[in-house]
Amino acid sequence: MPSKADVKAWKAQLVAQAEQQILKLTDSDRFKQYLNTLAKFHHYSARNIDLIYAQNPQATQVAGFKQWQMAFNRTVKRGAKAIRIAAPIIKKLTPAEKKRLDTTDERAIVGYRYLPVFDVSQTSGEPVLSAKDFVKENLADHQNVTSLYNAFKDYLNQQTDLKVIEVPLETLNGAKGYFQPSTNEIVIGGDEPDNALKLKTLYHEYAHSQLHGLKSAFKDRPRAYQETQAEAVAYVAMQNIGVDTSNYSLGYVATWAKDKAVIHSALSEIQQVSNKVIELSDGLTKQLGLQEAQKEPEHDLKKLSAQELNKSYQSLQQQVQQATNPQQKSELKNKLNDVHQKISKRTQKQLQAFAEQNPEIKQPESELDQSLKR
Repeated sequence: MPSKADVKAWKAQLVAQAEQQILKLTDSDRFKQYLNTLAKFHHYSARNIDLIYAQNPQATQVAGFKQWQMAFNRTVKRGAKAIRIAAPIIKKLTPAEKKRLDTTDERAIVGYRYLPVFDVSQTSGEPVLSAKDFVKENLADHQNVTSLYNAFKDYLNQQTDLKVIEVPLETLNGAKGYFQPSTNEIVIGGDEPDNALKLKTLYHEYAHSQLHGLKSAFKDRPRAYQETQAEAVAYVAMQNIGVDTSNYSLGYVATWAKDKAVIHSALSEIQQVSNKVIELSDGLTKQLGLQEAQKEPEHDLKKLSAQELNKSYQSLQQQVQQATNPQQKSELKNKLNDVHQKISKRTQKQLQAFAEQNPEIKQPESELDQSLKR
């Protein structure tokens, strides 16, 4: 059993390792790799993104050992080395602790514990699909990229104090767009033929408006610093929707001082705006219908998650009830039966695996079929 000192030293080593990796971000290739991690794990804290990047820069989706089994029907491979992420320890404060911390909050974070998680590449089992798979597929159509650009532009014009206007590219002196802090305007080359580049430019200028506007705490950053930050946010936003922007320059971070506090601050700012852009984009792609699977329920049943199978089953049930054409109703019933059979087989497989792993639990004699009650 390790001592408290050993555990403390181990935690410090984890954080130090992450910081060392961050300090190496002084060339565009490493920076791009870090931004790829940020795009995949934008819902994590900056601390955990740093930790994941330091331990496995290629990680794309992490979950705990049991979560992989229960939620994704996947198994962690034997011998896989865990990635450690920080989870806050929250406790109820005593009156004395409230006074010492000068707070009226009933509970507070008193420390962190480092939990083991595993990347999807360290597991095997059923394929993992998410809305992003369908977004990427749908945005391969440039018309859909244009739709997302227009929706984002309309959102900024109607729901924020920003104004987005389009002008001919020939008036921009070689630029694709710019942000004007004095008027809080984003100007975009409206006749840009590359729809993906046009959307990326809007993300880039929006990042400037959030990070470098007149009221921003970061408005006095050096220009090279500002451009790198804005380009980083645009890159993360495009990676999030699955549109390749590898042909576009990311800029360099070599101009940043090799100072831990400066780099962490810069990355933290990038993360904050990236998260905001990603949440906005996810909401807009959902409204535009770009997160809907373009496949019939009977296709690729083996690739659907348990939750998606249940949704398919419920949807087919409704379609059967609403169908008036006898032939259509018969076809829908066949599809419904296929999905039901798949759910049943999965459930029986899971029950068998559970029974094998827990031989001390007596199995009931009657057949169990709880597939639709999960």
